[in-house]
Amino acid sequence: MSSLTPREIVSELDRYVVGQAEAKRMVAIAMRNRWRRQRLDSELRDEIAPKNIIMMGPTGVGKTEIARRLAKLAKSPFHKVEATKFTEVGYVGRDVESMIRDLMEIGINMVRAEEREKVRVRAEKHAEDRLLDLLLPGSIPSPGGYSFTPLGESAASPSGPGVPTANESTREKFRQLWREGKLDERLVELEVADQHAPGVSILGMPGMEDMGGQMQDMLGRFFPQKKRLRKMKVKDAFGALVQEESDKLIDMDKVQDTARERVEQSGIIFLDEIDKIASRQDHGGPDVSREGVQRDLLPVVEGCVVNTKYGMVRTDHILFIAAGAFHYAKPSDLIPELQGRFPLRVELSPLGAEEFHRILTEPQNALTVQYSALLATEGLALSFTDDALREIAATAQRINDETENIGARRLYTIMEKLLAELSFDASDRGGQTMVVDRDYVRGQLADIVENRDLSRYIL
Repeated sequence: MSSLTPREIVSELDRYVVGQAEAKRMVAIAMRNRWRRQRLDSELRDEIAPKNIIMMGPTGVGKTEIARRLAKLAKSPFHKVEATKFTEVGYVGRDVESMIRDLMEIGINMVRAEEREKVRVRAEKHAEDRLLDLLLPGSIPSPGGYSFTPLGESAASPSGPGVPTANESTREKFRQLWREGKLDERLVELEVADQHAPGVSILGMPGMEDMGGQMQDMLGRFFPQKKRLRKMKVKDAFGALVQEESDKLIDMDKVQDTARERVEQSGIIFLDEIDKIASRQDHGGPDVSREGVQRDLLPVVEGCVVNTKYGMVRTDHILFIAAGAFHYAKPSDLIPELQGRFPLRVELSPLGAEEFHRILTEPQNALTVQYSALLATEGLALSFTDDALREIAATAQRINDETENIGARRLYTIMEKLLAELSFDASDRGGQTMVVDRDYVRGQLADIVENRDLSRYIL
């Protein structure tokens, strides 16, 4: 678990998210409290529950990005899910426990990738030996190899102690050629698992969507997985062999235990659009399903045991971060029991022209950096003047004010429209330099900005 202090966490978040200081401070404290909790004795540690958070604010102000970056800092399993995809038990749709199963799957993949990296050197050695067996099927394999001398042939006998055979000499020559990259384009036949084998699926009943995968795993223990021969280039075959050898060296029981502990102790679930399942008091429509989803969420957020194909997972210490625009509903429209499970609440501020300008210039992965890098692959050098960026920011705010306010996402639509012509012609303009200034921005966007109907549908 990351040991960053709250101040360091906020500083890291500032590299990717502009503004929203209060929200950053709140999630930083929540993350640091997890680190503090791990240093308590076990009896007290189990009593301290995570303080779940509700983020309120219009779309495009950074709610999701804050949660996503927080999970990366914490090196924690992170799963973003829309609350609207769940339905009350008894209706067609996903049950709320499926998000814990998804989080556990993410945790397994995360730990498996870490374990693969630990055994990579050994796996590459074994994979190299197997690759040479494919290239020289009649040779004597070196230790760890998997080939055999074909029936009716015999390997050359050494002429004396310590003297390499002709087969061994040829094998070493091929090893050297492979390491120099001279065999990368050569084709070999490799036996791979059949990815198109028929699976097991169970449809129709809520809560049963994960059972198909569990049944398939169970059947896989009794029936060997089908394999087929596939021709591929040597460099691709090596990658497949490395992954296969890595999986042989990994202890999957250990992976599952580590992943389960990581999910239970540091997992983060980002529950978006929670305002869409709030029951509005002044609304006379059918809110039964909305309230049913809230009641199904209660035990998961409060702490229960969820059955997954990797075993039972406790949700007591998973951090839940809920978010919503809350245009038509408010947190008090949630059922009282669920309100109590989210004691921390923070409102994110709408973004204006100044924040849009900062978004275009400050973050490490700013949009201007992304577009410049994309066009640089065609040999076109793209740069933006400061007055152009301020014009883009002002345009984004104006369109947001006049139409729907979609926050910083408006910058994506404007940048795509602004650079559409350049992107189309980039392959013909290799070696050129293009400077985007205020006049260019106004020229490209003039017709759309002036026509309110066009801006509503295009920007």
